[in-house]
Amino acid sequence: MMSMMYQAYQNHMDLTAPWRSGAASALKYLNMVPAGTSAKMFGRLASALELISRTALTYKRPEFAIGKVMVGNSDMNITEEVVFSTPFGSLLHFKKENSPPQPKMLLVAPMSGHFATLLRGTVKTLLQDHDVYITDWHNPRDIPLDQGKFGLDEYTEHLITFMNELGPRAHMVAICQPSVSALAAAAIMSEDEHPARPASLTLMAGPIDTRIQPTKVNDFAKSKPLKWFEENLINYVPFQCKGAFRQVYPGFIQLTAFVSMNLERHIKSHVDLADHLAKGETEKADVIKTFYDEYFAVMDLPAEFYIETIRDVFQEHLLPRGKLTYQGRPVNPGSIKRMGLMTVEGEKDDICSIGQTLAAQDLCTGVRAYRKVHHMQAGVGHYGVFSGRRWNNEIYPLLRDFVHVNS
Repeated sequence: MMSMMYQAYQNHMDLTAPWRSGAASALKYLNMVPAGTSAKMFGRLASALELISRTALTYKRPEFAIGKVMVGNSDMNITEEVVFSTPFGSLLHFKKENSPPQPKMLLVAPMSGHFATLLRGTVKTLLQDHDVYITDWHNPRDIPLDQGKFGLDEYTEHLITFMNELGPRAHMVAICQPSVSALAAAAIMSEDEHPARPASLTLMAGPIDTRIQPTKVNDFAKSKPLKWFEENLINYVPFQCKGAFRQVYPGFIQLTAFVSMNLERHIKSHVDLADHLAKGETEKADVIKTFYDEYFAVMDLPAEFYIETIRDVFQEHLLPRGKLTYQGRPVNPGSIKRMGLMTVEGEKDDICSIGQTLAAQDLCTGVRAYRKVHHMQAGVGHYGVFSGRRWNNEIYPLLRDFVHVNS
């Protein structure tokens, strides 16, 4: 029997909403008190109200809010425009005002419990030298049931459609989980001699072959039969939502799992937040609040996509075994030719270990050796592959040069 946990969770959130709303309203008025007085007399109360008002997850996508970016010596304004859309996702373009011609790039965001805005920093860095588009996936709880299903085939189909919108000689960069679909899309487009097949494909920390040095995440995916995942993790979208009765893997369950893996760190962060607020240290508090505003913005996963990913990628390893299909067609990475291939891994990645992404290099037998690049970044975990200081200073310059050579 399918779990009704999601419905119970939504009912609880609806019932407790007035408490959070009341705390937020009280905090708003409290903040109108002169700063010195508030910090001295009402600091602890203000911090308590702040924490109460933040006790819920949000299912609304945050803004990218990338207002400007430096291109060469010029500060350019960024405007977001949706150039193509389906019920399940939008092709979002970060348009630069008066930009010189730059290589077009599709950044493929993971569908893993968070919105594409989790890659805000990645996008901002890429925008310096590229004309960037991103897969802006929609939350399944907002998609009516009559719009159909969304599995691995539909994901790959979206990538092919989006690349077609970008046109010839565009580049594709896949972050983490969608590396499998990105490689499949590139193979199908190459086999069909599609005019918009990628000029280069970059796979970053992606589970191409999870048989190699399995992580705890990989072990968990193989520890139980597929039926267990279906019966214990798949829920119906609550009746209050537009996507009522759609089957999903709820984002709040996935987030709970993520938080539990580093529970002490998250507790400490909120203790620190309360302390900063009580002392009136707004800048330090804002850093923590900004992180958790993004981290607690959760997105459900379509049940088909989640279950097929567990089965095809983590349990049966269909891609590296040459068994993966797309709409009934065999996916043959060896058919990829006249395309650059770059793989990137992190030394300390405990989600996608060393060798799992590199495996794509051996699968793509049709790519000439001089067009293949692999980089293992020392000292970074999973997120450090595409965000943070080492991404900006060490990984990105290699990716930028690789893309430009293949343009």
